[in-house]
Amino acid sequence: MSDTMITAKVKADMAADKTAKAMDVHVETQKGVVMLSGFVESKAEADRAVQLARGVKGVTDVKSSIQVKK
Repeated sequence: MSDTMITAKVKADMAADKTAKAMDVHVETQKGVVMLSGFVESKAEADRAVQLARGVKGVTDVKSSIQVKK
């Protein structure tokens, strides 16, 4: 699967997920590695974003720099 398709699938999965849909997370993919950045309301939301990204076919690793809003 191409990086563009992986990025689109991660974004679609986040949009469809009750927990993740309100998150302000940027998704990029390079050579199967998904990079997540942005801000969320809780650590649980950050963990969910990583979990969703890991579940996408073609993803080899997930790097997260998501920050929890204070």
